[in-house]
Amino acid sequence: MSSKLDPIDLYDLRSELSEDEVMVKDTVGRYVDDKVIPLMREAFERHAFPRHLIGEVAELGLLGSSIEGYDCAGLNSVSYGLICQELERGDSGLRSFVSVQSSLVMYPIHAYGSEEQKQRWLPAMARGEAIGCFGLTEPQGGSDPGNMKTHAKRDGDDWILNGSKMWITNATIADAAVVWAKTDEGIKGFIVEKDMPGFETQEIENKFSLRASVTGALFFNNVRIPEANVLPGVSSLKGPLSCLTQARYGISWGVIGAAQACLNEVLEYTQDRILFGRPLANTQTIQLRMAEMARQITTAQLLSLRLGRIKDRGQLSPTQVSLAKWNNCRAALDIARDARDILGGAGISAEYVPIRHMLNLESVITYEGTETVHQLIVGKELTGVNAF
Repeated sequence: MSSKLDPIDLYDLRSELSEDEVMVKDTVGRYVDDKVIPLMREAFERHAFPRHLIGEVAELGLLGSSIEGYDCAGLNSVSYGLICQELERGDSGLRSFVSVQSSLVMYPIHAYGSEEQKQRWLPAMARGEAIGCFGLTEPQGGSDPGNMKTHAKRDGDDWILNGSKMWITNATIADAAVVWAKTDEGIKGFIVEKDMPGFETQEIENKFSLRASVTGALFFNNVRIPEANVLPGVSSLKGPLSCLTQARYGISWGVIGAAQACLNEVLEYTQDRILFGRPLANTQTIQLRMAEMARQITTAQLLSLRLGRIKDRGQLSPTQVSLAKWNNCRAALDIARDARDILGGAGISAEYVPIRHMLNLESVITYEGTETVHQLIVGKELTGVNAF
C-alpha cells in the first residue's frame, strides 16, 4: 500500500526537485506561513502594501534570485518559480512585487545595461535598498505595446522624455523606473530616477484587486535623461517583450500557489461544515469539484516544472511561456471562484482566503498579457499567421 498522497501535490513533484530546489521551496514556504499569511488579510482590507516585507524577502535572497553575481543568489529557473509559487500562496501582491523587482527591472538592467548600471543598481536592488518599477503599459496601449506614445528625443548628450505609463506596480515607492519609449533610433529603455525634474507618480486608489500591492501611473514632462541612464543593449520591442517573458514565466508558477491555498481552505472547511447530517466533504458533488481543482493544479504543476527545466537548458520559447501563463491563470481563477462558491456565505468573508485570491487573480490573468493575447500567441505558432 502506498502512503497517502499530498492533496496539493498528487504527482509528487517534490520528488522531482533537487535538494537545493526543495530547500528553496521549504524556506520560502515557512516564511510565508509565519510572516506573510498572518498579515495579508489586514493588508488587503487596508489597501496597503506591507513594506517591511521588502527587507525580509531581500534577506532571504528572493530579489533577482536568478542573476549571477551582483549580490544576487544565482538560483536556477525552477527555484525562482518555486519562490513565486510560495509567495503567491500568501498573496499575489507580494509575488507581484518580487516579480517586478526581479524580472522586469533587475533582468533588463542585467541583460541590456552597461557594467556601470549593473554595479550601481543590481546590488542595491538585491538588498532591497533600491526599489524599481517597469514602465511599458500606457492608457491607450494595453495589449499593443507597439502603440506606445511615450517618446524620447536626443538633446546634446541627454535625452528628453515625454509621455505617461499606467497600471505600474511599485510606481509610487520606486527609486528608479525602467521606462520604454520610442526614439528615432528604435524603442529604448531608460532608467528614470525618482528625483529627476518632470517625473511624477500617482497612486491608483479604489482597487478591488491586488489591494496589498502598490499600483500607480508614471508621468514624464520633459524629463532630462543622461546617456548614462539609457540601456545600451537593445533598441527594439525585443527589450520589453523579453522582460515580459521572464515575468510571465514566474506568474505561471505563482498562480499555482494561490490555487493551492484555495483548495486547502476548501478541504478544511468541508470537513467541518455539517449539512443534512454529514460533512460537506462526504458528498459526491463536493468531491467532484475538489477533484477538478486537484486535476487543474496537477496539470499546472507539470506544465511549469517542464517549462522551468526547458528554461534552465536555455531552450525556452515565448510561446511555451504563453501556454503556461494562459492555462495556469485560467485554472487558478476557476479554482478560486469555485472555492468561494463552495464556502457559501462564508466565501465572501476575508476571514477565508478564496475571495482575496479570486479578486487578485482577476488582475493576474490580465496583466503581462491577457488570456486572449496568449491564446493568439499560441495560435500564431500553430498557423504561422499573425491574427492580432
